[in-house]
Amino acid sequence: METNTSILTLMRSNYNNMTKSEKRIIDYILANLKTVMSQTISDLASNTQSSEITISRFCKKLGFSGLQSLKIALASEVYSQDELVSQEINPNDSYKLIAEKLFSSITDGLQDTLKLIDFEQLEKAVQLIKNAHQICVYGFGNSFTVCQDIETRFMRFGIPIKAYNDLHMQVTASSLLTEKDLIICVSHTGANIDLLQAIELAHNNNVPIIAITSYMNSPLCKLSDVVLHGMGREIAYKSEAVASRLIHMAIVDILYMGVYQKNVTKNFTNIKKMRNAIAKRRL
Repeated sequence: METNTSILTLMRSNYNNMTKSEKRIIDYILANLKTVMSQTISDLASNTQSSEITISRFCKKLGFSGLQSLKIALASEVYSQDELVSQEINPNDSYKLIAEKLFSSITDGLQDTLKLIDFEQLEKAVQLIKNAHQICVYGFGNSFTVCQDIETRFMRFGIPIKAYNDLHMQVTASSLLTEKDLIICVSHTGANIDLLQAIELAHNNNVPIIAITSYMNSPLCKLSDVVLHGMGREIAYKSEAVASRLIHMAIVDILYMGVYQKNVTKNFTNIKKMRNAIAKRRL
């Protein structure tokens, strides 16, 4: 259960009772208050010369369930009330100004992603999708909207594909899939415990895994065969991750066109059949 005590006060008051590793974590957090907000547990472990387990134990020692809950508490102290509503959008902004700021954030994020994306990884992902006997797509929350988009779009190629946002169904699928199948996983942070449980099971069963995520050093990346990284310019503690969701969809668009190019004749035929079927339902 999270504590109601100020997290900054809590860290300082318990400093002398901490281990050397935990003191390094506190020192780093206090010196990098806003930077920590955008870091994963892997990032924090690397920057403090400690392990992910040590970070988790440190959070629990302070009364938090994990790093994410600690960061949420920290954000309320580090940022002002207006900044908590939005780092860039102010309460009195006009709709026009809000639109300009949001669209600018999305545009900047797309340009950043274009520079970061690994096109060899993209080609590997396209081949995995093209050759998969069946595809399962995993995600939770807003990331699942991207999963649904993947399911809807890749179904047009005649590939058996299903999106799951239920842990039990994900675990069931992971236990039955083989190395001839494929999992596409969408996660903004790449650190969701439930998602990692399903992915780890698939990884142990040698099921190929493609990750679409915002953080390169996340636990999800370590379990994936292909990592496609796309990051929106937004404050990391905002759970909505608006820009990143749209950027992840843009990555899906690239994959879609890549698979389409591999067999234009067959895929165009499938899409034509789909369009003809849908046309019958229109006036």
